[in-house]
Amino acid sequence: MANQEIEKKFLVDGDFKKEAFKATRIIQGYLSSVPERTVRVRVKGDKGYITIKGIGNDSGASRFEWEKEIPVEDVKALLHICEPGVIDKTRYLVKAGEHTFEVDEFYGDNEGLTVAEVELHAEDENFIRPQWLGKEVTGDVKYYNSMLMKNPYKNWK
Repeated sequence: MANQEIEKKFLVDGDFKKEAFKATRIIQGYLSSVPERTVRVRVKGDKGYITIKGIGNDSGASRFEWEKEIPVEDVKALLHICEPGVIDKTRYLVKAGEHTFEVDEFYGDNEGLTVAEVELHAEDENFIRPQWLGKEVTGDVKYYNSMLMKNPYKNWK
């Protein structure tokens, strides 16, 4: 199913784990990382997915997204032909008011980076900001997973 995704992205500055109600390991790779059509495959827990995302709007908060569940075995096979730089992370779900933040703690070459995203119905929608939520980085492409694969966090210093 195709739809518009609206989300804001933030750095995490503080302890969120005690508030998390779920944690899932995610391994993902990119068949295409060009901004106009990012094609990602991922194993999320015990399920497999293929996702296509379009280029973001001017603010970077909204873009086309299409996702379909596929067998985990298919994802594992496709990971062998992905572009170099697999993303490995744990996603924590943390409720804040009416919204659920997805907090990604990265491993490997992106160790030390933790990013939170919140999905919204409109770009100007109000939401509760947990005290561990840091600087907003929405639209900053270096924090996109498809860019972390090419220029990992370990290279930023």
